[in-house]
Amino acid sequence: MHWWHRIQTFVEKQQNPGQLVLIGSAMVIGAVTGVAAILFIWLLAQINKLALLAESTFGVIGLVGLMALAGLIVGFIIDRWAREAKGHGVPEVMEAIALRGGRIRARVAAMKVLASSITIGAGGSAGREGPIVQVGSALGSTLGQWLHFSDERIRMLVACGAAAGIAATFNAPIAGALFALEVILGRLTVSYFGAIVLSAVSASVVSQSLLGDKHAFQVPTYPLNHLGEIPIYALLGVLAALWAVLFIRLLYGAEDVFDRWSVPLPVKTAVGMALTGLTLLILPGKQVLGPGLELIGESIAEDFNLTLAMMGLLLVGKLLATMFTLGAGNSGGVFAPSLFMGAVLGGMVGTVGHSLWPEVVANPGAYAIVGMAAVFAGAARAPITAILIVFEMSGDYKLILPLMLATVLSTLLAEHLFSDSIYTLKLKMKNINWGRGWDQDVLHGVLVHEVMTKHNIETVPVNMPLARLKERFNHSNSHGLSVLDEQGKLWGVVTITDVERAWSDEIAKDTPISEFGTTWPYLKIVFADESIGNALARMSTRGLGRLPVVSREDPYELLGLIRRQDIIRAYDLALTRRNEIQARNQRMQDLKEQDNTKFVEIYLNESDPVVGQSVQSVADRLPHDCVLISIERNGHVIIPHGDTLFASGDHITAFTRVQDAASLFGSLHQS
Repeated sequence: MHWWHRIQTFVEKQQNPGQLVLIGSAMVIGAVTGVAAILFIWLLAQINKLALLAESTFGVIGLVGLMALAGLIVGFIIDRWAREAKGHGVPEVMEAIALRGGRIRARVAAMKVLASSITIGAGGSAGREGPIVQVGSALGSTLGQWLHFSDERIRMLVACGAAAGIAATFNAPIAGALFALEVILGRLTVSYFGAIVLSAVSASVVSQSLLGDKHAFQVPTYPLNHLGEIPIYALLGVLAALWAVLFIRLLYGAEDVFDRWSVPLPVKTAVGMALTGLTLLILPGKQVLGPGLELIGESIAEDFNLTLAMMGLLLVGKLLATMFTLGAGNSGGVFAPSLFMGAVLGGMVGTVGHSLWPEVVANPGAYAIVGMAAVFAGAARAPITAILIVFEMSGDYKLILPLMLATVLSTLLAEHLFSDSIYTLKLKMKNINWGRGWDQDVLHGVLVHEVMTKHNIETVPVNMPLARLKERFNHSNSHGLSVLDEQGKLWGVVTITDVERAWSDEIAKDTPISEFGTTWPYLKIVFADESIGNALARMSTRGLGRLPVVSREDPYELLGLIRRQDIIRAYDLALTRRNEIQARNQRMQDLKEQDNTKFVEIYLNESDPVVGQSVQSVADRLPHDCVLISIERNGHVIIPHGDTLFASGDHITAFTRVQDAASLFGSLHQS
């Protein structure tokens, strides 16, 4: 038996792995991620040498050609071995936490390192943090699965890997830990904090031992020169929010354009990298290629003594280059481009302020530092991480007041203008409503009647006296009972709390339920055709353990109950359906590039004959080679099954052969 099998067997024999095993696992993940980061940086440097050689030998044409070839290779790697390596990586980690209990395929780590090294090393405009976050998360997930940990503990190890990735890449362990909590998990939780911090520290120790402990930016200390700068920093926060929202929209707009292009992925990534290279026509000098943080560090150290025109070109050029690189599907992060554009935007504000009020605005470089944090916070909606990452990368702690002001203003305004961050928008496009580490929308795909308790519902008559009701609760496992009137209709509910309150008030033991129960007008109910998400929202507002399910035709007719265990069952069912639709969409995406097939979208109205009928009943009318992928109804996505009923206003997405499209429309719109 190999040594790793012995370790696995030892851990599995422990009745409770406890904190020791978890902490040990977190530190191992941190150390391994630190090594992976060093390997990643080394590989980047080697590929960058090839890019420099191509440029020195063949000029700009040689560099653009090499970038196109790099994009072709990256597209092939992603398409052949790891679709998760496409793009900037962090949303894929969040998706795994929300839908798959943190489970990430082991091969993703290797493919992400390779694809991102080629993308960034060749000159693609992307950052190192997204790839190494995904690599660290994949390592944490793999270790957790190998040790047969629960989903909750696997999620924690995924967060540990993400923290280690940021810590190793930027020499910023504190920011790495907060990034894992604030962005990856979506919540600040004490139970995870210790393990995540230890993982980040382990990664930093490993990376510093080989790469040194220097700050990413060697910049002078910039204090707050004058109180009159506060309004200017506030203005910078507003501008940063506007630019962050523009960045999000244009990046995903470019991604949508490339996704609609019906050519193989390697062609898209090659074209994207070639277009990135052509930005050299705007800015000869490669300033916007690669992460660009070296240029920013030098500019801040020199108090951003660039001209406004040059800064404007850098800002627009970096935006375009990042859109082309990542929008086409190449592999890399958005962290570094956000910092780059934030620094340039801040430098522009500082330069204008210095020219107008030189006695107030003394150092434009200070605004560049604040701008970095503000734009990233506006894009990622992670103000704490943004503040700490800039502190740790620059070593400058004297700008705390303007940094906090601009960062928080940027986050709040960006949230107001556009609710999704640069990470969560990608999830929303997959119909995943991310919130606090789980998919908030997933329960809206399951209807109440699918999981409600229909049989053996305990009910009591409205005239049952208090004494008998108390005895009934003593022999019941339920904390609440539905109350029926003389006609068998729903009168209300009565809970054990109602009984205890009535008993403590010493009311007569023969008092009927009608005197102290909760009657129908004050009752929280749910209809059978509503979503479980709506039911959960009503239960959580008052901390209810159950809801009566009634009919819309007769709201006094009790059809069943929704209880906490039904919610859990609904969540499992919803995740199964979500995985099914993702697998179906992936298969359709693979088929999308084939000839003679197409996606079609159909909207139903009240006059359509299929409204009110089930999918099964109209199946014989549909073309043989046709797949109904999803139905969007009232903002929620439903996976169609045989018993799914069509409704007016449904937005149906189907996949069929081109010659069958007209027949499909006719099947659903004509009688």
